Amino acid sequence: MRVEAEPVQLVRERIGAVASLTGVTVVAALPKTCSGKILRKTMRGIADGRDAPIPSTVDDPSVIEVLRPVLRRAGHTP
Repeated sequence: MRVEAEPVQLVRERIGAVASLTGVTVVAALPKTCSGKILRKTMRGIADGRDAPIPSTVDDPSVIEVLRPVLRRAGHTP
């Protein structure tokens, strides 16, 4: 089983079809602050099509630029 398919299957088995994921994308890193908090609000804004501000406390801004196309695809509903 591929790594991307495993979480989808686990959610379906343990929670049920009502909570089923449609897909999972594996990325190398998530954007974090210097203290280690994940920038969820920034990622949600990018996925929603907004240019979310990048906080000055971001540890590595290049991670956000790498994730930007992935987040935009994830936020797009077919």
